[in-house]
Amino acid sequence: MERGTCAEVEALIAAVPLPALVIGSTQKVEAMNPRGAALLGAACLGRHFTTGLRHPKLVEAVEHCLQDQVPRDVSYQIVDSGSEMHYDVHIHAIAGSDLILLSFENATALAQAEQMRRDFVANVSHELRTPLTGLIGFIETLRGPAREDAKARERFLGIMASEAERMNRLVAGLLSLSRVEADGRLRPTTRLDLRRVLQSVLANLDPLARESRVDLQYSPPEAPLWITGDSDQLLQVFTNLVENAVKYGGADQRVEISVQNLPHDPVLRGPAIAVTVRDHGPGIDPIHLPRLTERFYRADSHRSRELGGSGLGLAIVKHILNRHRGRLRVASEPGQGAVFTVVLPPAQTPESDKN
Repeated sequence: MERGTCAEVEALIAAVPLPALVIGSTQKVEAMNPRGAALLGAACLGRHFTTGLRHPKLVEAVEHCLQDQVPRDVSYQIVDSGSEMHYDVHIHAIAGSDLILLSFENATALAQAEQMRRDFVANVSHELRTPLTGLIGFIETLRGPAREDAKARERFLGIMASEAERMNRLVAGLLSLSRVEADGRLRPTTRLDLRRVLQSVLANLDPLARESRVDLQYSPPEAPLWITGDSDQLLQVFTNLVENAVKYGGADQRVEISVQNLPHDPVLRGPAIAVTVRDHGPGIDPIHLPRLTERFYRADSHRSRELGGSGLGLAIVKHILNRHRGRLRVASEPGQGAVFTVVLPPAQTPESDKN
């Protein structure tokens, strides 16, 4: 490659916004931009292209393009620092020369999104398949052997109603999650007193607590807890957390709800309001804690289904708190109960309150 041509090619690929390199007819790397050097290593420059490009599909595509000058696209995966990375490589011949240009597009985010979509569809299908299979089986039984059996019919209809309600909760949870995600980038603007939200939650869940023989303990602070938020969504957050504490904490126990004003929270980088919901049940193995807010993840799948859980509640909580610039913290050990803490930024004090 002539000196003038080399300078022109280097100037060309320096302007490419993706990692890029140029390979000549001698199969050596003639030029690289800084992004290409960062991805493949600067030592590749001036050496055979296989020094940096080791994936068989990519090597084969480069060899063919050097021979026939036909553009090609290749996708490949590598493991970098324990994480799988996906790249789409675009191979094009540079007109009027014997050079080919390779540009590398990081497609990891797209691949992860596609995998999440597949996992989501598989999870929803799995969650719906079990109650649907049960309903179909009971319907066939009622049409056949149990047609004239009044006791069996009554029992089967009760189970069918329970399975139908389970599917209804799942669909309601999916719709709620969809709405929360759609509003995720719209910050709430309403100034409200968090004490009223907590009082509504406790009033709504008092019948469930009495039925479960659980003592709800809450002493509201005297001063207002002003935050900027969506009252309906925050009601959903604390209803989920307190209801879970009542259900999973077990009968003849207590659930404690406490509020604390934090002068400085390291994550929010400023003052914060922390609301803690603590139960005294069997607790959660720490191995499950990092995944509790994933969709459909359950620390105890069998017990969760028995108690009517959809596996979406904490995922919804996480999305709502993200919208409110808040955080959810979970601490638990087997036999020591569970502690769920919601941390929210306080509302800015209006000028009228300062005067």
